[in-house]
Amino acid sequence: MKNLVESIVQSLVDYPDEVTITETTGESIVILEIGVSAEDVGKVIGKEGRIANAIRTIVKAAAAKLEKKVTVEILTKKEGVKEAY
Repeated sequence: MKNLVESIVQSLVDYPDEVTITETTGESIVILEIGVSAEDVGKVIGKEGRIANAIRTIVKAAAAKLEKKVTVEILTKKEGVKEAY
């Protein structure tokens, strides 16, 4: 799951080396936190959140096969402060 999101996000951004994916796994839920540079947040979210929703849809479809629930959060790295979108 992590590799899927990482390959999608890295193809969207200008700074693919700064993309970080943190995966937290529970019994039936997986939380994926996407960290990108402040300049790339808009490219990952897209107009009206369309790209972010598309990423979430793809991940949820992949998670359905594993019978897991997945939450995708997009974070920005801004001088030591993390903000979630």
